[in-house]
Order: sequence, then C-alpha cells, then structure tokens
Amino acid sequence: MSWRRLEVSGPIMHLKSITMAIVLSIALAVLAAEACADDHHRDHDMARQAVERGEIKPLAEILQAVRDKFPGEITSVKIEREGKGLVYELRIVGTQGRLLKLHVDAATGAIDLTREK
Repeated sequence: MSWRRLEVSGPIMHLKSITMAIVLSIALAVLAAEACADDHHRDHDMARQAVERGEIKPLAEILQAVRDKFPGEITSVKIEREGKGLVYELRIVGTQGRLLKLHVDAATGAIDLTREK
C-alpha cells in the first residue's frame, strides 16, 4: 500500500481560513466578555465596600425612593463614578410606557431625571 500526499488548495483552503477566522473571533469575544464581567465584579465590590463604610446609601433604599416618585418597572441599574462621587444610573419603563433614565446621587439619594423618551 502506498501513501500519497494530499495537497489542500483552492476552495478547501479558503474554507480553512474562514473557519480559523471564526474561531479567532469567538475567542476574542469570550475574552472581551470575561473582561467586562471582571469590571462588573469590581464595580459591585466597590459599591458594597462604600455601603459598608457608610459613604453611600444601599441600593434597596435608593430603589424604594425611586419607586415612590417614579412608578414603573426598573429595567437596569448601574453604579458609576461621576466627578468625585458615585451615582446610581437607573432606567425605568414608566406606567405610561415611557423610558426614564435617572441619576441618583449614591451618597444623598438625590434624584435627577436626566432623560425621558
């Protein structure tokens, strides 16, 4: 039995290149998602520590104050650095179906309606 060398070229080689590009794209997407998750974890830890030190109000207290003034469904919550302090950013679908974007001073609980659509 003799072995022959099979050379790959043409459409098969192109298919291998496309497959490699897809695999690399998926790997990069996974790495980006992990980096984003790390940032989220760091934000959560930073907020928890700030609450424990008494620097900011707990999220539950902020959510109750917002619900009292802006009825609807809270669809997202983020905490961000703004200037020297922390701000909770909330998105709410109001009872009229309008999207509200609020910034709440994490230290004082002061609510600022930043956008309504």
